[in-house]
Amino acid sequence: MTIEWRYTTRPGLSVLSLAGYLGADAVSRFGGAVGWVVARGDGPVILDLTGLRGWSAGGQLAVADAARRLRAGGRPLELAAIPADGSLVPSGDGPEMTVHADLATALAAHQGESGELREWCSDEWPGSRTTPQPRTRG
Repeated sequence: MTIEWRYTTRPGLSVLSLAGYLGADAVSRFGGAVGWVVARGDGPVILDLTGLRGWSAGGQLAVADAARRLRAGGRPLELAAIPADGSLVPSGDGPEMTVHADLATALAAHQGESGELREWCSDEWPGSRTTPQPRTRG
């Protein structure tokens, strides 16, 4: 089992949403999604875990690695809707991440951010039948 992802940008804020299970077999796919984030957008990144059914310790460490990678580019990573067990393996040396109860709360914390939305998603993102292509929403 792997993950699917959707990446949405607007000026000054981005959201990377995951669906599926973030285990060892999905870590490289997650790293690729983070690559999309690094190459596009600016400002804070909210990692929306609403659609995530769970994550392994390795998946959680991959999130900590993504936080370091984004922080190196001056972009903090925030988490929204961590899986039900509420666990998060501390990396010990990674940047602190703000954790929000859900995506709506995370977005509300950045309520001043508005503008044109652009969106990319993996092939099997729920409700999507297309390959990763930019979609513009107004």
